[in-house]
Amino acid sequence: MDPRKLLGAEIKRRRLDLGISQEELAAICGLHRTYIGSVERGDRNVSLYNIISIANALKCKPSVLLRSVDEVQP
Repeated sequence: MDPRKLLGAEIKRRRLDLGISQEELAAICGLHRTYIGSVERGDRNVSLYNIISIANALKCKPSVLLRSVDEVQP
């Protein structure tokens, strides 16, 4: 499976667990809502900086978000 989709699914799952919208997550991160949507769909190759920003907003470590892609082969 595409690691971008796995990461996006994990971000979405954690966002929904917190009960916040894409717009709220984007505001906390300082990113645009459409960017968050494209990340959650796996349409973007997210930069490390943005992974850290999103993880902080989701109240987890970046490594937690990246666990979903641990077993993916390039």
